[in-house]
Amino acid sequence: MATILNLESATAICSVSIGKDGTLLAIRETDEARSAGAVITVFTEEIIKESGIAFKELDAVAVSGGPGSYTGLRIGVSTAKGYCFALDIPLISISTLQAMAYGVSYKIKQGLFKDVLSPFTDENILLCPMIDARRMEVYTSFFNLDLETIKSDSADIIDEHSYEDILKDKKMLFFGDGSAKCKETFAHQPNAIFLDDNLPTASNMIALSEKKFNDKNFEDLAYFEPFYLKDFVATKPKNKFL
Repeated sequence: MATILNLESATAICSVSIGKDGTLLAIRETDEARSAGAVITVFTEEIIKESGIAFKELDAVAVSGGPGSYTGLRIGVSTAKGYCFALDIPLISISTLQAMAYGVSYKIKQGLFKDVLSPFTDENILLCPMIDARRMEVYTSFFNLDLETIKSDSADIIDEHSYEDILKDKKMLFFGDGSAKCKETFAHQPNAIFLDDNLPTASNMIALSEKKFNDKNFEDLAYFEPFYLKDFVATKPKNKFL
């Protein structure tokens, strides 16, 4: 049983939540692009005040550990480490894609999406969170409804033949900001289902971070680095005077 601050900044979403014993106490989030650096600590202070707890009462900080935006991940991890060092509490890392899958799995188990899932049984359903990696590339991983990993995190370039062998027998639920650009490509696949408004959020981290805390599954605070999946490549400005 723990009080955990959860930080999600791996994508364009910046989301901060506090969970106590696996239950949401407070949350703040925005989808304004490149805003994490400016709002992540402000959001934290706001939800600390709203939830009626003090910083010193936090038992751990959980951070979305990737894959995702290089800059967003750096902001989240550096902020999480700062709180952990200052408060002498452990750091927990949560897979960004697994947290996204948790949100959809939870909704399915609450009875949502019955119309699009019928007549497939649970064992024939795959959760496929996708994070935009530019052009037709996405960061993705496949999970079953129990959040067991079926395909590990990878950077995939999507075309009309992607996952076609799996789609013959499985209903695949695609969601996240990387899935929107795949809709037209998969239009010929009846078992490809696209879910809107299922983006990364710190509320989906709460149950996962609580479990990791109870299992004492902590990161090395000094050496932990986020999972970028791909090497960071700096781009040159187009303006020759810059």
